[in-house]
Amino acid sequence: MTDLYQSQRAMRRMRKAAIDRRVIAILDVGTSKIACLVLRFDGPDRFRGEDGMGSLAGQTQFRVIGAATTRSRGVRFGEVDAMQETERAIRTAVQAAQKMANVRVDHVIACFAGAQPRSYGLAGQVELAGGTVTEDDIARALAACDVPDLGQGREVLHAQPVNFALDHRTGLSDPRGQIGNRLAVDMHLLSVDEAAVQNLLYCIQRCDLELAGLASSAYVAGISSLVEDEQELGAACIDMGGGATGISIFIKKHMIYADAVRLGGEHVTSDISKGLQVPLAQAERIKTFHGGVVATGMDDREMIDMEGESGDWERDRRRVSRSELIGIMRPRVEEILEEVRARLDAAGFDHLPSRQIVLTGGGSQIPGLDGLATRILGQQVRLGRPLRVQGLPQAATGPAFSAAVGLCLFAAHPQDEWWDFEIPMESYPARSLRRAVKWFKDNW
Repeated sequence: MTDLYQSQRAMRRMRKAAIDRRVIAILDVGTSKIACLVLRFDGPDRFRGEDGMGSLAGQTQFRVIGAATTRSRGVRFGEVDAMQETERAIRTAVQAAQKMANVRVDHVIACFAGAQPRSYGLAGQVELAGGTVTEDDIARALAACDVPDLGQGREVLHAQPVNFALDHRTGLSDPRGQIGNRLAVDMHLLSVDEAAVQNLLYCIQRCDLELAGLASSAYVAGISSLVEDEQELGAACIDMGGGATGISIFIKKHMIYADAVRLGGEHVTSDISKGLQVPLAQAERIKTFHGGVVATGMDDREMIDMEGESGDWERDRRRVSRSELIGIMRPRVEEILEEVRARLDAAGFDHLPSRQIVLTGGGSQIPGLDGLATRILGQQVRLGRPLRVQGLPQAATGPAFSAAVGLCLFAAHPQDEWWDFEIPMESYPARSLRRAVKWFKDNW
């Protein structure tokens, strides 16, 4: 884990250097598409002070100067499955975005959806020697967290302090400079499958690019889709991608839980392809233009032309009713939402003061999905679109780009993570202790 600490610090330094040079690329490696955005940073760089937390440092202004998407290849369940195909797809997207921006990019910040994320809620506390909280005290408190045994082949992707308490005052976001005797911290740690990260890193390096940051798609989709009040009071973001559905829960502007369901929009397409006996490309088109999850009396009469090209005239001229199509799509969408509900229940989502759920991602655009989700998840559900960022082309403003836009915000305004502090090496958590998943209900 010490290696990981150093590699994350190295990525932070690289990101700082790239932003100093004013240009960085954003890469969203998904199962159905790979999106690349090129960002240019304007104005004085206030990336983060030497002693300033990223979330509190001045906001770095940026605009999108290049954007491109290409059909994803070699990615399944949000993870790299076929190296060379993924490498070619990444290269295609990056080159097209560079061409539009008319600038060469060396550094990318990437996000991905799969890798079996697992959340841990950790806690640590230290006595203060000087009475006033310093940067070193925060580092010691983070080092005092009992890090559980993550298991073989797991790597830490995010490790963020989400709450500080000074003596009996809790809910502090930045305790530095305040006076007290004992400092406690709650930290959210997200671990992922190491092999999935290494495969993605390898593909990016093969494209002659340097990785300057890595994030979970569920996390960055939440950053861009949840409005400020939702992030503050408690909300879940459900990012329905092609091969995986990401879940993230935010409160007090911090992510406190993330997970992923290995099902997404492509599974719905596959069901249509098998049910109607049409090729996948045609099934995707039928889903996009005629799909839905709630049937009405009208749908029995609305007929869809198959317009196949198999050469069999009878088969190619078939017609099916829209209600038949809905009958194929609905069970799979229900299965995805049931899985999401099980994860939210396990995380203790019911204990949050506000329980808003926001659906985003390309798969969230199925008509009637919000109503079905309200029934299955039993909460207020709304459809989310990413924040508007400067220079973003109209074609990249839909829910399918929530993760990509969130990654832009993550690049410009990173929240503090474990590796932003000088953790004393002798107290570096090499020991494996109990898995601290008492969750956040004790602390909020």
